[in-house]
Amino acid sequence: MSENTAGRTGASRSTIGFIGSGHIGSQLARLAVANGYHVVMSNSRGPETLQDLIGELGDAARAGSVEDAAREGDVVVVTIPLKDISSVPVEPLVGKLVMDTCNYYPQRDGQIAELDDESTTTSELLQRHLPGSSVVKVFNNILAAQLTTDGTPAGTPDRRALAIAGDDSDAKQAVVEFLDEFGFDAVDAGPLAEGWRFQRDTPAYVAAHDADGVREALGQARRYADMA
Repeated sequence: MSENTAGRTGASRSTIGFIGSGHIGSQLARLAVANGYHVVMSNSRGPETLQDLIGELGDAARAGSVEDAAREGDVVVVTIPLKDISSVPVEPLVGKLVMDTCNYYPQRDGQIAELDDESTTTSELLQRHLPGSSVVKVFNNILAAQLTTDGTPAGTPDRRALAIAGDDSDAKQAVVEFLDEFGFDAVDAGPLAEGWRFQRDTPAYVAAHDADGVREALGQARRYADMA
């Protein structure tokens, strides 16, 4: 993508749009605001339902529509039930880094054949929906509350690490920088197709590890078919 914004740093990615403002989205917004970013929050129920959160986040935050968050975000976080990813706007996200926190829960999302037979992964589904964007899987394997409690400064011994996966190296580098700002080391699990290694029920899922521990957990991952 010739105009990919994924590798931008500093002021040029000073606004983060959130498509979804639930547990993960609201916690990430708190981190973003604490680190000097502006945020545009959205959900499926409308901006008026987000006023308490906006009041907490302060002047750096505003509520808008999903389209507002997609359009105004220099970087956008998609943090919604997987069954709803077809509702994510496509055109406003062309050329942008999209951080994907989604997980597949069949009891909530219904059965998705491509995921049931493990022929693809959750983030690959989002990337297919957003062909002009650079999707990076991240923040899907940490409990929401721990986002604002487990971060530590760079260089801290045994600093918690989070896995990432993506097909765009510039986009992944930008996410490494976000993670560092937010208090976490990053471990690159590879392309989006390897995102299954830290999905639900794998050793790296919601388990606190440093970078070496994450690498070990990723290596121990088994396909669902092999867990049966």
